Amino acid sequence: MPTIKYCVVFIVIHFFITVEGFSQNKPLKVYEKNGIALNSYNFEGLQSFLNQKNDTLYVINFWATWCVPCVKELPYFEKLNQKYKNEKFKMILVSLDFPKMIESRVIPFIINKNLQAEIVVLNDPDANSWIEKVAKEWTGAIPATVIYRNDKRKFYEQSFTEEELETQIISFMN
Repeated sequence: MPTIKYCVVFIVIHFFITVEGFSQNKPLKVYEKNGIALNSYNFEGLQSFLNQKNDTLYVINFWATWCVPCVKELPYFEKLNQKYKNEKFKMILVSLDFPKMIESRVIPFIINKNLQAEIVVLNDPDANSWIEKVAKEWTGAIPATVIYRNDKRKFYEQSFTEEELETQIISFMN
């Protein structure tokens, strides 16, 4: 009887460890400044954001503070994030800024632009190994956006106007 009890305890412990590993992406580093905390991931840690299987619509935008078209379109992403945040909708802005710029440039940028969407940092310098895992057609240029819900997925290597972005979002909601 004690053997069965130990087996059950082992299985329960293993289950919780496994579930915790799937439900949480441990960041490589957390950058904190002025009340803002940004999680930094390598591509392996970021992948789960790109492959959720539920009824939520995901908008994942790759950007950087040094990218003029990215900076120009971010207010449209933020406005639409605010508009749809109470629905089954999740926006994640993935900063490709260099790690040394996160505290000195990215966090002040987030504060200045009052960005409320979830923002993460992708810190994986081997872009050639992960770009085509995001989308086979991606050349690596930014801004770039993935919009998906379950198995419906579309990749955009372009900048958006607010109207263009909302049209794409709505096409996934119907």
